[in-house]
Amino acid sequence: MQEVNLQFDKNVDYRVKEAYKTLRTNVEFCGGNVQVIALTSCTPNEGKSSITMELAKSFAEAGNKILLIDADMRKSVLAGRYRTGGVRLGLSHCLVKKFSYEDVICSTNVAGLDMIFSGPVPPNPSELLGSDRFMEILETARKKYDYIFVDTPPLGSVIDAAVVAKSCDGTMLIVESNAVSYRFVQQVKEQLDKADSRILGVVLNKVELNSRGYYGHYGRYYGKYYGKYYGRYGEENEKAATAEVKKESAQKKRMPAKRQEEDEIEFIEDF
Repeated sequence: MQEVNLQFDKNVDYRVKEAYKTLRTNVEFCGGNVQVIALTSCTPNEGKSSITMELAKSFAEAGNKILLIDADMRKSVLAGRYRTGGVRLGLSHCLVKKFSYEDVICSTNVAGLDMIFSGPVPPNPSELLGSDRFMEILETARKKYDYIFVDTPPLGSVIDAAVVAKSCDGTMLIVESNAVSYRFVQQVKEQLDKADSRILGVVLNKVELNSRGYYGHYGRYYGKYYGKYYGRYGEENEKAATAEVKKESAQKKRMPAKRQEEDEIEFIEDF
């Protein structure tokens, strides 16, 4: 077994942490027969790999034994984004039967989380992911791990995710907010239906939390009363600005009307 140290961004907004905990709970409520889960998206850069990693990390931190398989063998980003040090063996080495399943597993510095990185890019990734060898890896892993997460390529680009989904208990679809059309998402869903894959749900990613709509207001309200329990939650600037506005408003109320008008003119000129 190989060893690897994963690096994570420590300055994470509390709302992001809560979103992953909510997602983890939703997955747990999908049923005890859901153990192997594939994650895919419609197009690249929708945040699929980041969500896969953070979700696996969240499950591990909750006391589960987790295996994350990087099955995006065409253009993997997990290896370069999260690891330090060299990973010599990956999934493609195992699928071509050059190395065993145990040889390609990496233990990480996150307790309970093991990983299999993608390895070198093979000439026939779809065929390898649809082989009996890949199914054997999953069946062996089922006996050791509580959950297995499989990061797959975008289904709107290549068919690999549908091939992998056949061997999994369910699939999660990652969709970037305001970036993908409804029709395109429906087409990807139809591909999963053809593969007889159970769709566990859709994760809407990159949602604007600071808008003036209901959810933006709710986020600020929630942060005011609960953010202190989760460390840094990104409301310091907003509090400082609000306090400054209240201070200026109180000062103007004590000014004569004429002085208020002069002050406002000076403020506009300075701006």
